[in-house]
Amino acid sequence: MATSALTIRKPHVLADLVAGSVVREVILVVGYAAFIGLFAQISVHLSFTPVPITGQTFAVLIGASALGWARAGAGSLLYAIVGLAGVPWFAGGTGGVKIASSPSFGYIVGFIACSVLVGVLAKAGWDRKAVGTALAMVIGNVVIYAFGVAWLAASIHVSALKAISLGMTPFLAGDLVKLVLATALLPGAWYGISKLSK
Repeated sequence: MATSALTIRKPHVLADLVAGSVVREVILVVGYAAFIGLFAQISVHLSFTPVPITGQTFAVLIGASALGWARAGAGSLLYAIVGLAGVPWFAGGTGGVKIASSPSFGYIVGFIACSVLVGVLAKAGWDRKAVGTALAMVIGNVVIYAFGVAWLAASIHVSALKAISLGMTPFLAGDLVKLVLATALLPGAWYGISKLSK
């Protein structure tokens, strides 16, 4: 039998499990933006690329799966806007409109598109099984890299291949680790919920 904390209707994404109101929706959106900002502070700068290794992509992907496209899209957009307004929650504690001209800003734009797409896939149930979760994470990363690498190439005036070597290749091993974690966490959460609701 389901507990009172769970909604009666069938949830589309994990966040739907908690009953609430407009206040709940605002908290989820703001919380997602802050979650990305927090993980952005896990930042390691590499000497050979202007793009740091951060925890942002993991936060974006996990959060989008848990929240669905509308909340995640709004939260990632809020993250970008508030950061550009000066809140220092971009990678390495940076913020301000000057970041829009940095070589790595394309990744932040990519977070918005990724959040929406991965949220759509989660609503369709992709995050309930390991294979679907892994595919959603890969697709989400491709979207982030598409924006990030293109922005990097235009920003520092290098070829697409050079931009890939600077802005994608060094991060693939870390992406694999994030994918494995997400593949364990998301289906695991759904499995636990299915047991609790019986």
